[in-house]
Amino acid sequence: MDKEKVLCSACLVGSKCRYNGTDAFSKKILEILSKSEIISICPELLAGEPIPRPACNIHNGTGEDVIKGKAKIIGLDGKDYTKKYLRGAHKALQIALEHNAKKAYLKSKSPTCGCGKIFDETGKNLKIGNGIFAALLLKHKIEVISLD
Repeated sequence: MDKEKVLCSACLVGSKCRYNGTDAFSKKILEILSKSEIISICPELLAGEPIPRPACNIHNGTGEDVIKGKAKIIGLDGKDYTKKYLRGAHKALQIALEHNAKKAYLKSKSPTCGCGKIFDETGKNLKIGNGIFAALLLKHKIEVISLD
């Protein structure tokens, strides 16, 4: 019998791909997905972003708003990363669809993978909303789960 294919933020399974070159390794995620085929993914790397890279946050909305063109992803360096991050999120979505994934465990609070809560423009406070990759997955009826 084939294992269920489940997406997982690469940083949660130990890849040092976060903006600051760290991971967000979670033993819990490995336990949860021990009987699944893990598809490790980082939309920000798929966008062509380096490690390390400037921290980014969604300005004037949520991931859904970015997708609709009503909000932007801005780095702490003041640069607009919206187009790059959207490209990476769409590449990651394509991988999810190719693998027929029905579920994704994503890193919370991220402008791409955040589910339920993301950082505001300052990067200091949380607000209700999803990152752009989480929003795309939900739009395509793929369940998104955050560990936080």
